[in-house]
Amino acid sequence: MIGVSRLVSRLRRTVDPARRRRREIAGRYLRGKGIEIGALHNPLDVPRSAHVRYVDHLPVGELRRHYPELASAPLVEVDVLDDGERLATIGDGTQDFVIANHFLEHCEDPLGALGNMIRVLGPGGVLYLAVPDKRYTFDAARPVTPTEHVLRDHREGPESSRRAHYEEWARLVDKVDEPEAHATALLDRGYSIHFHAWTQAELLDVLRTAADELELDFDIELMLKNRHEVIFVLRRNG
Repeated sequence: MIGVSRLVSRLRRTVDPARRRRREIAGRYLRGKGIEIGALHNPLDVPRSAHVRYVDHLPVGELRRHYPELASAPLVEVDVLDDGERLATIGDGTQDFVIANHFLEHCEDPLGALGNMIRVLGPGGVLYLAVPDKRYTFDAARPVTPTEHVLRDHREGPESSRRAHYEEWARLVDKVDEPEAHATALLDRGYSIHFHAWTQAELLDVLRTAADELELDFDIELMLKNRHEVIFVLRRNG
């Protein structure tokens, strides 16, 4: 028989290393009460000191219909129905932390979304942000979204570029024979694609641009390449 200590050690070695790094960082930085946006079937493992409410734009039943690929996946219960980009129901300075993993690339206005995530944090509050690096995902064939484009989407609204994002997705990610028709179908459904694609270097530029454009006061306490993603921990200054 395998001893208990050896069994635990073996189980630890089989845990996905990327998930383990996420959990270790959460254990270091997350305390108090906070929210996680768009967790779906993959909520962050948080320490006992962190109390999370889950935010999404649809209840679980509708999320399953919207994402048929997740029909059999266990989804977290949605505690707060809200647009994760706007967080209109969350008061200013009311949260100790915000978790947004693989969410920013789904935002049509990433700068505005970052501004609202920082807005709801109290002084010293933490934004835990994981964003995929396009080079290691199904976005690999897509061009990097220029920071100037992100800035224009914030200043002028994302409506003028929405169709182009769906067409790029249809051509370079879904790779269908009739990309325009496919883009129209996705657009009509309001399907949540990756509107933007970045590498680690451009993500840093997006954060700097958000700070300058919206006059956000935060420090980047951690930046870590975690296999296919980049993890940032931002702390709001008080």
